[in-house]
Amino acid sequence: MGIYACCIVEQMEYRKTVFSIDVIAGNPIQAEFEAVVADAIVSISVALGSMLHGLYLYGSVARGCAVPRKSDLDLTIVLARLASGQERALLEKLRLDLEVRHSVIVKVDFDIGVLADVLDPANLSSWGYWLKHECRCIHGDDLGQRFDAFMPSRKIADAVNGDYVETLNDYASRISSAADLITAKRLQKEAARKLVRATNVLRPTVYPFWPRTLDDYFFDFSKWYPSLVQDIEFFLIQAKEPDTSVTQFNARLSRFLSWMQLEQQRLSRSD
Repeated sequence: MGIYACCIVEQMEYRKTVFSIDVIAGNPIQAEFEAVVADAIVSISVALGSMLHGLYLYGSVARGCAVPRKSDLDLTIVLARLASGQERALLEKLRLDLEVRHSVIVKVDFDIGVLADVLDPANLSSWGYWLKHECRCIHGDDLGQRFDAFMPSRKIADAVNGDYVETLNDYASRISSAADLITAKRLQKEAARKLVRATNVLRPTVYPFWPRTLDDYFFDFSKWYPSLVQDIEFFLIQAKEPDTSVTQFNARLSRFLSWMQLEQQRLSRSD
């Protein structure tokens, strides 16, 4: 049994005590990350002006469990309208500048949406869930307050992770063509995180918990597919500290992704 697998039973017993539809609490930002969050609020709001409808934190900084110089700063930006090419370039510059100014974070990620899409009823299971359960508003109108809490479901997992096949295949291509080992390792880490989270599309139709951390996703998957614990453990390790070659990583990614697609199809037929 691997270094994480031995904790599955203990973690599942603990999570029985957690309210199943809990949203991210509004705890104070960790002291180490106050400066970068404050900088993000000021720099993005000043640069975008009225184009910015709302700014949200998600991920480890939002949950208050980020690790200095190991965690990313994850931001959801809701724009009042679709951005032009010039405005998209400005957003990318803002993102890169934040990375340069703050060594406490490894990288900055922007998840960008447009107000009309966020409020479209057709996107309730994706954007509605995302803002209600995964984000905390740090600037502007908190759209998450407009939605009732969502009960855990495979439908929402599918809506949030619907791009996983395309995204992971793109990662594999970028990893293969990475210019240096540092870039390759960074991409492997990002791809592994995406894959671990995407396993939520295989959740049972009735299961009372939302996964929060990468460990939660790992524990859930291991409960559903105990014969594949070592496979998902490999990607959990890569999501934290990549330690394998590009060739091995991409080979295992390809095999696991193929299996996931077939298993997702099987589950869809059985529903």
